[in-house]
Amino acid sequence: MTPKEVLKFAKENGARACDVKFCDMLGKWQHFTTGMSEISEETFEEGLGFDGSSIRGWQGIQESDMLVMPDPKTAVMDPFCAEPTLTMICDILDPVTRKPYSRDPRYVAKKAIQYLKKSGIGDAAYFGPEPEFFIFDGVRYASGVQHSFYYIDSREGWWTSGSEEAPSNLGHKPRYKEGYFPVSPNDTQQDIRTEMLLTMEKVGIIVEKQHHEVATAGQAEIDMRFMDLVEMGDKLMWFKYIVKNVAAKAGKTVTFMPKPLYGDNGSGMHTHQSIWKGGKPLFAGEGYAGLSELGLSYIAGIMKHAYALCAIVAPTVNSYRRLVPGYEAPVNIAYSARNRSACCRIPLYSPSPKAKRVEVRFPDPACNPYLAFAAMLMAGLDGVEKKLKPGEPLDKNLYHLPPQEAKKVKQLPGSLPEALAALDADHDFLKKGDVFTDDLIEAWTSWKVENEIDPIRLKPTAMEFELYYDV
Repeated sequence: MTPKEVLKFAKENGARACDVKFCDMLGKWQHFTTGMSEISEETFEEGLGFDGSSIRGWQGIQESDMLVMPDPKTAVMDPFCAEPTLTMICDILDPVTRKPYSRDPRYVAKKAIQYLKKSGIGDAAYFGPEPEFFIFDGVRYASGVQHSFYYIDSREGWWTSGSEEAPSNLGHKPRYKEGYFPVSPNDTQQDIRTEMLLTMEKVGIIVEKQHHEVATAGQAEIDMRFMDLVEMGDKLMWFKYIVKNVAAKAGKTVTFMPKPLYGDNGSGMHTHQSIWKGGKPLFAGEGYAGLSELGLSYIAGIMKHAYALCAIVAPTVNSYRRLVPGYEAPVNIAYSARNRSACCRIPLYSPSPKAKRVEVRFPDPACNPYLAFAAMLMAGLDGVEKKLKPGEPLDKNLYHLPPQEAKKVKQLPGSLPEALAALDADHDFLKKGDVFTDDLIEAWTSWKVENEIDPIRLKPTAMEFELYYDV
């Protein structure tokens, strides 16, 4: 829509307020709301001011003024507000220079697409993530000087099979690693996932399917139809907003934390991606699994930069509780047509050239989608530009290779500090075309070390008491 069409759309839908949303550096939506009387065609040229110093990882207090610039193409009615509310996704500008802000993730995603076009390799990059998440009945957690705990409540959790429940415990609980995907009454969350699906359709998301995932206790997956990189970043932000709010309305809670349960599968975000030019898919060819040389070089770029990518696509300390062997996690830096333990997979569901794509399996849904998609595109393009070769595919079960073969397969980093160290040593591919700036990379690394790694490193855990209290 144009700005004029947005105002007409708002009037036709009886909008009484306008909510503007934007993504912070770490991937969380922020927002503020104004009356419709404050929104005019000039708003789309002048923007709206806010305090950037209160946003994680952004401006200092001495340079706090910033602008949100609503994108009229993103206008929809918010499905959760009590009063009819127009909502738009915004870009961030400096109010003095009127230039885009280097730490605005959406701007980074836009620059990645600009770089793709300028490279001449392609003119469109399509992304199709598969975000997994848990729907719990409740959660409690706290951390202090002398205590630390978390407690997850889920009537669907296998650990409740012996619990007393009102009016009675019916015993239909998915066993550990057996949640994929029995019908009800084992699957207790069919209706809530369908409500999430239908709500997504209201904001323009095309959903391919929804289902229970492998883990017990309400692990879920809802798959969206692939879209352009920037638009998919927008839609994934809507995705998280919708599933959390639908769950909250039902008295439940959703987490995109990669590994909330010990001893069962974690939540990943396998991300399908492809490059097109002039309306034609560039990954289809006569090579391995029907891939083109360009597609194989794209995989080689992902594999070459996998360590550094982990710092952005698996960006939390908790991410590395998931990236361990034995829980379907893709810990091996390898590629394969069907083997899901490889970090890159080539799906074979359809013979159509348009369906030919690469599935990168090590991202998780705690990532910032704009930064994650942009980083993977830049890594793949680096492989294409340098005509890298991915080596031989590994179609064996990578978890059960003989020791001598297993030694030859490099694995993903085992911790966030390892991944950040790799990013520090290998980020030139991200800086091409000024897509990622030194300022952003340094701010990202500093935040992760100071606010996540150091506090967790210094904090005793319950497991340490179990192991060491009585030494």
